[in-house]
Amino acid sequence: MKRALSAIETMAALSLLLIAVLTAGNVLLRYAFSVQIPDWFDGSRMLQGIALCWGIALATYYGTHICVDLLWESLKPAGQRWVDLIGTTVTAAFLFPMAWMVWVKVGGTGSQGTMDLRLPLQWFYAAGAAGASVAALLALVRLVHLWQGSAASADGSSDELDGAAHGS
Repeated sequence: MKRALSAIETMAALSLLLIAVLTAGNVLLRYAFSVQIPDWFDGSRMLQGIALCWGIALATYYGTHICVDLLWESLKPAGQRWVDLIGTTVTAAFLFPMAWMVWVKVGGTGSQGTMDLRLPLQWFYAAGAAGASVAALLALVRLVHLWQGSAASADGSSDELDGAAHGS
């Protein structure tokens, strides 16, 4: 599982790195030589979508979403576990249809391409759809771990749910 999570982190990080390189390179070329990188805008938008989909997968598995935990903090460990189970179930219930619809979008792009280089949008959408699918699967894995009484933390360790580890 650690290798899979590492690969997911790498995919999200590489997408963000490529966005930074593409944007910085385009700015440098535009100001220094009055030229632009072809499709820099389309490319950065598509890469951002890929990074978001793969990042959602990690945030879902580790339970590191942005949240306000007024209710969770006031509960005992058993109640906290139930809140985590309900929250992860709702998350999974939204991620599975989202992943399906992104795959539908991949199938419906046809021969659409980027503006300048006419790169097929299917490639970008498929990478995002894979990330959305992984997010849905990791939500299911997290749900199983929560049900069993343990959940992964952001540092990669598995903590028993005793109230000290929060995962919703």
